[in-house]
Amino acid sequence: GLVGAGRTEVMKGIFGILRTDSGSICLDGKQIDIRRPRDVICAGIAYIPEDRKNEGLILINSVAFNMTLAALKDIIKGIRVNKKKRAEMVKHYVDAFSIKVTSAEQLVGNLSGGNQQKVVLAKCLSTNPRILILDEPTRGIDVGAKVEIYKTISGLAAKGIGIIMISSELTELIEMCDRFLVMTKGTITAEFDRTNVSENAIMMAATGAEG
Repeated sequence: GLVGAGRTEVMKGIFGILRTDSGSICLDGKQIDIRRPRDVICAGIAYIPEDRKNEGLILINSVAFNMTLAALKDIIKGIRVNKKKRAEMVKHYVDAFSIKVTSAEQLVGNLSGGNQQKVVLAKCLSTNPRILILDEPTRGIDVGAKVEIYKTISGLAAKGIGIIMISSELTELIEMCDRFLVMTKGTITAEFDRTNVSENAIMMAATGAEG
């Protein structure tokens, strides 16, 4: 859908950031009781927001701090951080995603847009999600970083992680996705799959035009 169609609001509702007026969320046939984002994370859902600088990262903190922020329960023993386990986790994702950093303690705000997005992705994956929601995952990053993120997303899907992807780039959606839901003014107005999708069909559904 177009910007403002309600795409992001639906995802934030699923993740417990926005309160929903009605509806339910089920995973494997079981309803999830959502009071806050932590409930959704525990259920196995992770969310990468479209505004990584303001909603996905704490720019004045380090790469390591941001990357392990969602997995503190796994690296804290008693009241202290297990520094060895924390370092291993950070190194794993830095190597796996080829994140360009001078050290794990480098301020994340000093990284390029592509590397910042990889840190957000690593933070979400540290919770071992079954469902990953990506809102504009390649906005504001260069072509090289986009290709790397596409490969990562495809690899996650191949491992069985469910991917929900929001994007304003139609070519990106058509290349990456298997099922397409189009929204207009907060309502789903069309559904396509790989056999019948096209940029024109998506745009017509998004704008309310008739074919």
